[in-house]
Amino acid sequence: MFINKLISTFFYVGFLPKLPGTFGTLAGAILYYFINSLYSPTHTIMLIITIAIIIVSVVTSHYSMDIFDSEDPVCVVIDEVAGIFVAMLFVPFSITNLTIAFFLFRLFDVWKPLFVRTLERLPGGLGITMDDVGAGLISNLLIQIMIY
Repeated sequence: MFINKLISTFFYVGFLPKLPGTFGTLAGAILYYFINSLYSPTHTIMLIITIAIIIVSVVTSHYSMDIFDSEDPVCVVIDEVAGIFVAMLFVPFSITNLTIAFFLFRLFDVWKPLFVRTLERLPGGLGITMDDVGAGLISNLLIQIMIY
């Protein structure tokens, strides 16, 4: 239970009193920045890391529903971390691109256009995570269009 709470709230960032989703996204962006700055991983490695975060998010979010007695606990922000990683997948690493990804992702995560709201209706941890993955995909597509 302790580990699940630690991971699902992304080291308790989700317990910040205001805007936990925004702070979760910011924490994810900071993690993304440090991974890329320190290790310069290939796109393949970032894909593997992103998939791992998505899987961890689905599992820990699912168990968090019981822990926090909620269908979509506000303090669970690992899904935002997954979303910002998806938003940056295969995008050249730069502070500018990461900043654009941050703002686009937050916009689409809150607005939930197109298929994103439908993904939120999936059961359990899938619904908690996949709407953020969907918002990340839309953000990623727009960034790719802007760059190329």
